[in-house]
Amino acid sequence: MARWLVDSDVLIDVALDREPHVGSSRRLVDRLQQERQDLFIAWHTASNTFYNVRRQASPEIARAFITSLLEFAQIAATSTDDLRYALTLPMADFEDAMQIAAAQACDAQFIVTRNERDFAQSPIPTLTPANALAELSR
Repeated sequence: MARWLVDSDVLIDVALDREPHVGSSRRLVDRLQQERQDLFIAWHTASNTFYNVRRQASPEIARAFITSLLEFAQIAATSTDDLRYALTLPMADFEDAMQIAAAQACDAQFIVTRNERDFAQSPIPTLTPANALAELSR
């Protein structure tokens, strides 16, 4: 069974029903939950998701979404050394480097994001939600 680290953008799409991305993102999250796959998020993904959902919907919706997510997702356990590692990565966006460090810390095989281009130098393969669904169907 693969381990998956899911990026904030995918979760925000689900929480806010953001078109045109919500379809594959929701199907992926539902499938990972139903199949009891190892789904991880980075610690900072929870705050990024909460912040964006709170701003665009409400604090109550943000809190309920994160609470529901934590019923089946795990937080990737990271450390100071993981953050130091993120600082060494050749990423334009430090938040993306933190996602990679979190994925490495939990031994994720894939990072699921809509932002594959910014992860081009990631040592961990990235998949869009649609491609992750295809990978699960193999």
